[in-house]
Amino acid sequence: MDSFLFSIRATAPVFLLMVLGYGFRRLKLLDEHFCKVCDKFCFTVALPVMLFRDMATTHLRETFDLPYVLFCAVVTTVVFFSLWGLARRFLPDKSLIGEFVQVSYRSSAAILGCAIIQGIYGGTGMAPLMIIGSVPLFNIYAVLVLTLEGPRSDGSLSHRLKHALRSILTNPIILGILLGILPSLGGLDTFPPILDSTLDLLARTATPLALLSLGASFQGKKALGKLRLSAVAASIKLLILPALFLPLAVWFGFTDSKLVALIVMLGSTSTPTCYIMARNLGHEGTLTASVIVLTTVCSAFTLTLWIFLGRSLGLIL
Repeated sequence: MDSFLFSIRATAPVFLLMVLGYGFRRLKLLDEHFCKVCDKFCFTVALPVMLFRDMATTHLRETFDLPYVLFCAVVTTVVFFSLWGLARRFLPDKSLIGEFVQVSYRSSAAILGCAIIQGIYGGTGMAPLMIIGSVPLFNIYAVLVLTLEGPRSDGSLSHRLKHALRSILTNPIILGILLGILPSLGGLDTFPPILDSTLDLLARTATPLALLSLGASFQGKKALGKLRLSAVAASIKLLILPALFLPLAVWFGFTDSKLVALIVMLGSTSTPTCYIMARNLGHEGTLTASVIVLTTVCSAFTLTLWIFLGRSLGLIL
């Protein structure tokens, strides 16, 4: 019961902010211009600052565990390319490949991961190492598939690859992560108080603004038209990936906070950043928004299920 209540507390505010965004749009308090400006601000400023600050304060030198980081990176890579190949083979509407692949593998690892592990153990535990192993790849792979499979993907393969590489190298979110690793490796304990407070306040705008914009941009009728595909993506995200890879993680000896971090990496809600990324790379975003809403509602139950199973088997203490 405690796990269920914790999951509800973690996911309910996310869902309610999206509902508020939708309601504010209906009341004409928010409009399409707000959504475009908000998406651009989150993409270029707020989200990069949030990830920069998270990465800069992870104390990599003290907690680094190479096998665990490699496991997170390899699993993320295998999942991404497997889903991309399957989507290209079986998805009837090829224009949706980029959105479908992104929301099927990319989790709210940085935000939800730290929150859940802190709620269970009183500290962030192995969440920073999971973030190191997965979040940079989450973003690199998202830019890759959204660029190569997007509405702007005309031209030869070499041209599209050059465009994808340029998008990765200039992506503000990826740059924020990479820049944040430098002070962490340099042994930075904390930023000067005034700078730290400023970065903290700016970073805190990322999630609420992204969720309000997502809710305000949500188009119910279009989303209903993609309900079946959304359900498939949500099932992959919340059930299939954890069922496939968590037993492998246990076989490698990852338990307690390491296992909880992997549960979040594999089976938590699709991150609202998916929507921001998709919109800024030219995609419509309807499928992405639909899957984010669906996984947010359902993840309170599925995350509880995986944590409950881990505790019942003595793998999570």
